[in-house]
Amino acid sequence: MDTGSTVEAEPKDGGGSAEPSRRFRVGSKAAFKRLGVLFAAIGLVLVVAWLWLIEMPGRSHTGPLPAMTGSQTATADRLRADVEFLAGTHARRNIFNPLGYAASARYLEDRFRDAGLEPTRDVFELADGRTTCENVVAEIPSGMLDSGEVLVIGAHYDTFQGTPGADDNASGVACLLELAARFHARSQTDSLFPACTIRFVCFANEEPPHFMTGDMGSHSHAMAAEDLGEDIRLMVSLEMLGYYDDTRGSQSYPFPLSVFYPDTGDFVAVVGNVSSAGHVRRLVGRWRGSEPFPCEGAALPSGIPGIGYSDHWSFWQAGYPAVMFTDTSFFRNPNYHTAADRPGTLDYERMARVVDALEAVLSAEAE
Repeated sequence: MDTGSTVEAEPKDGGGSAEPSRRFRVGSKAAFKRLGVLFAAIGLVLVVAWLWLIEMPGRSHTGPLPAMTGSQTATADRLRADVEFLAGTHARRNIFNPLGYAASARYLEDRFRDAGLEPTRDVFELADGRTTCENVVAEIPSGMLDSGEVLVIGAHYDTFQGTPGADDNASGVACLLELAARFHARSQTDSLFPACTIRFVCFANEEPPHFMTGDMGSHSHAMAAEDLGEDIRLMVSLEMLGYYDDTRGSQSYPFPLSVFYPDTGDFVAVVGNVSSAGHVRRLVGRWRGSEPFPCEGAALPSGIPGIGYSDHWSFWQAGYPAVMFTDTSFFRNPNYHTAADRPGTLDYERMARVVDALEAVLSAEAE
């Protein structure tokens, strides 16, 4: 059947002359107008989505970084010491090296105690029914007696099999330990801080073969929190925060994000799913207003590669809002999941600046 632009009407029954032909325009002005309205609506939705999910408040820092302060230099030294212990003395921290795994957990407990906190072990059983693993947990109780909210700050301390895991994820753990010490010190002088409980968790089993399964330490913790009815205000995952590269082209993305983001790997990214967009925007805006260090943000569908690739994914499964702070992992760091992921590849001065920004952003979140 021809579906061209005109169709002639059949003549009347009963013979005689036929009515003048009536022509119907399939491609009429009204149809084009409807299509125009439809495309305009789609375009408007895309623009609004871009403005809300990708275009973040404030402006990311550009140009040279300010000179390091004495405090930042001291922070860099502490971060280096933690990374060198975890990724040097006790590299290969996972169930395939149980002695190193256990020694790392003890180290984390000692570091929490050094900060004035009292750590506990969050023990959980794997699906095989034989193996148990442990998250290491420390809390700063709320200064507000009627607050039942919890801010969870987490970083996994295990490594991919056969790798030392300096960036992945001794860097995130070192930043968490520094934040725990700073927040505890503040809670001792400010009776109203924090306004919610801050829970620091060093998670076990983020890496394969546990990745995105119920055997993740974060998954066990999140599901237990859901069962207890805990009111988790936000979960923040610190995932790979130590690798930076000022070379153009050093940063890659899953298609088509390269259209919207810089190609130089000198920034920290705040990443969440679409339902966490409000949290991502708030955190990015605070970061950009507090610390002269580049920061980008994205709240995107969780099916895009990399968006859910850490412990924040577990909290999404339990219905909690969660975001990730990251140097973007394998989209930047060529040492990802290799034996080359060693302490000497990280930039501890930039990590110290990142901790300063995290302190400003997350203390505001806890107020």
